[in-house]
Formats: sequence, structure tokens, C-alpha cells
Amino acid sequence: MLTILGFAMIATFLVLIMMKKMSPIAALVLIPALFCVFVGKGAKLGDYVIDGVTSLAPTAAMLMFAIVYFGVMIDVGLFDPVVRGILKFAKADPMRIVVGTAILAAIVSLDGDGSTTFMITVSAMYPLYKRLKMSLVVMTGVAAMANGVMNTLPWGGPTARAATALKLDASDIFVPMIPALAVGLLGVFVLSYVLGKRERKRLGVLTLNEVLVEEKVEETETVLVGAGSGASGPGASGTDKVTGGVGSGTDADADAEEGDAERFQVLDPNRATLRPKLYWFNALLTLTLLTAMIMEWLPIPVLFLIGAALALTVNFPHIPDQKARLAAHADNVLNVSGMVFAAAVFTGVLQGTGMVDHMARWMVDVIPEGMGPHMALVTGILSLPLTYFMSNDGFYFGVLPVLAEAGAAHGVTPLEMARASLVGQPLHMSSPLVPAVYVLVGMAKVEFGDHTKFVVKWAALTCLLILGAGILFGII
Repeated sequence: MLTILGFAMIATFLVLIMMKKMSPIAALVLIPALFCVFVGKGAKLGDYVIDGVTSLAPTAAMLMFAIVYFGVMIDVGLFDPVVRGILKFAKADPMRIVVGTAILAAIVSLDGDGSTTFMITVSAMYPLYKRLKMSLVVMTGVAAMANGVMNTLPWGGPTARAATALKLDASDIFVPMIPALAVGLLGVFVLSYVLGKRERKRLGVLTLNEVLVEEKVEETETVLVGAGSGASGPGASGTDKVTGGVGSGTDADADAEEGDAERFQVLDPNRATLRPKLYWFNALLTLTLLTAMIMEWLPIPVLFLIGAALALTVNFPHIPDQKARLAAHADNVLNVSGMVFAAAVFTGVLQGTGMVDHMARWMVDVIPEGMGPHMALVTGILSLPLTYFMSNDGFYFGVLPVLAEAGAAHGVTPLEMARASLVGQPLHMSSPLVPAVYVLVGMAKVEFGDHTKFVVKWAALTCLLILGAGILFGII
């Protein structure tokens, strides 16, 4: 019964948010509460929620201070050169922009933290997508898949969990998987190219001149409407970060492509928060922070707490300026932390009622006896739904050891099982149980249901591509 209720709860949640009948926060709280009553454990709902909140509190704290930290770094201009480089490559071409999104997400994912990756990627690419009226779910989908492949790095989490659960060396698991993971990453780049071509076909090919002229017309219309209605200026309030250079008297008919790129600014090059004299301090601080994360010198929430405090104090020594920066990023902080604590209700009920355990045992029990010699393949396929419907901890510490024992009885080595278990990560990164995905959709202003409908099929295809490459190369 718990198995059926567990799957029913997850299905109900996904259907309601994809049909936009409930907001994700409401669905994450109310649906598990209702099913907890169905299970007959409504009296223990408070305990389950507290347990879930306790387990996710460090993650929520990390996200809160990470958003503040990277928000300040964006304000002071740390990522402006990266944005300009992407812009120079993209040249207002939707195809290049989508490919650039995948490349940027993959590169930033080297730090091993999904939330950091999504904050930097969305901050850099969101204004481009908005300017060219591109599909934002394409951006979130491509970023999530690229990060999912890179999440298998030994310091990213899943590989370390698999190594710990099966008492193996993480490098023995990861290094042989590199060719298969490279194929998966290449698949994401190819997919981004195809999706970009589709966006180009839908929108047409624009030159930077055309975008600049259209933007100037839109700004002029906004000013006229504001003046006609007696507005005092709110109509232009959204241009703090996404305007720049257009109204400075440049000639829109200039032919030089590089000149166009310089004028088509994503981040306002004249914004008051820029700190060019502190650029190298901020770069060193960020590099030190990422190094400390990888080397695990301190818990990640503590690192971001210290980093945010340092970034605010050095870049904005005056208290009113610090308050202004905190207020500027309060919306993102509240949205993301709210999602995380709501997700704590969902995970708390799933684990507290025993639904997760029953679902895992059922999945293992339904494996036919004849599939024993092919347990690595089975594990790779099961990693898709299981890592989507449960946390990495639940899968790697609860399910993988059971699968490994079944595989060992048929001569399948624990190393093969561990490598196969990594296959589902591109899909896992879009799971409603992954806090980082709420950073992605929240900052991109995309409905979680829309992101889910778009990304699931492509992420599953990427997972199967990695699995196929692993079998072809003899890794799995």
C-alpha cells in the first residue's frame, strides 16, 4: 500500500504543477500532508516536516548566502568579461546563444555545485534570452542537462556517494566513465545546437543592429506611454541591469560587428554598483571560495556566509549600500529558500512514512531473475526514475547496495554497478527534490511545470546516450 501511495503522491504532484493547477510551493506542502493523512500517520506530520526541514536547513542557508554572494559579484562587474565573451560568440544568433548556454553551464559546473552553476549561467544568459524573445525553458533545460552530466565529477556528490556506499575508490569509478560522460556532454551540445536552430527558425536571424533599433523603439514607446499616463517612471524601472549603451547616441547603422557587440550590452556598463578597482580582489575571493568548496575546508553554507559578508563589507563599506544590495536580491532569496523548505515537507513525508523504502524494494523485486547477469544495465535504467523520484542519498545509500548484492550473485562487479548508477544524473538535476533546480527556474522566471514538461524527455535521452556509450566502450 505504501508503494502505491508513494507513486500516487509523486504523480499527483507532477500532474498538478505541470497542468498549473497549483503552485510548486503549495503542491510541495499540501499534497504530502494529504497523503500523510491517507497513510494513517497524520499525527506524526509535524515530526516528519521538522526532520525534513532539519535535513535541508544547511542547503537553504547555503542557497540564501550563495544568492547574495553571486548577486553582489554580478553587481560589481565580476562576470561582465564572461558575458561580453559569450555575447561576442553569440552575435544575437539564437543558435549560438543556446550553444553558449550549454558551454557556460558545463564550464561553471566544474566547481561541483549545481546552485552556483545555475546562478552564474542564468545571470549571464537571461537578459539575452529576454532581449531576443527566446524560449526560457530552452535555457533552463540545456543548463540543467549540462550540469547533470558534469555533476558526476568526484567532488560533485553522486560519485562520492556511490564510492562510499560500495566501499570503492571514487577515481576507479569516475576515470573509466570519462569517455561515456564525454559522449553525454557532446550529446547535450548537439541537442543545444538543434534547439538553437529551432529557435532561430522561429525567431529568424537577427543582427545586433536590428536588436538595437527594436530596443530603442521599445524604450521610446515606454517613455511615451509613461508620460501620457502621468507615470513617474516605473515603466523604466526594469532597465537597471538589462539596458546599456543604446541611448548613448551610437549610430545603429554602423557596419562593424565588434562595435555592435560592444553596444549590445547585457549588463549596464555604467551601473553605480560597479567596482572596477576591486575586480581582482573579487576574482581572488571567488576563486578562493570555489577552491575551499572543492577541498572541503569548511562546510559550504559557512563558506558562503563568510564570502557574502566579506563581499558586502569590502565592496560596499557603507551600511545603506549594503542594505540596498540585500534588498535587491531579497526576492530571489525568498523564492528559493521558500521552495527548499516546502520541498522539506515533501521529502520528510516520503522518508518518514517509509514510502521511499517500499518504492525502492518494489523496484528491486520486480526485476526478473533472468536479468541477473545484466544487473549493470538494469541499474543504469533504474537510475533514471529512482534518482528522479528520490534524493541521491536515498538512491546511493539505500538502493544501490541492494542492487549491487544482486549483481554480485551473478558475477557483476561493484565497480560496474557504481558506474551504471551515475547514468541518471542529467535527469536527476531536474527532480523536484533537488533544491538547485528551484534556483534555476526561480532566477529564470520559468514555471517549474513548464521546465519539467520540456526537459524530462531530453534529459532521459541524454541518460540513455551515456548508458549506451558505457556499454559500447565496455565500461558498464
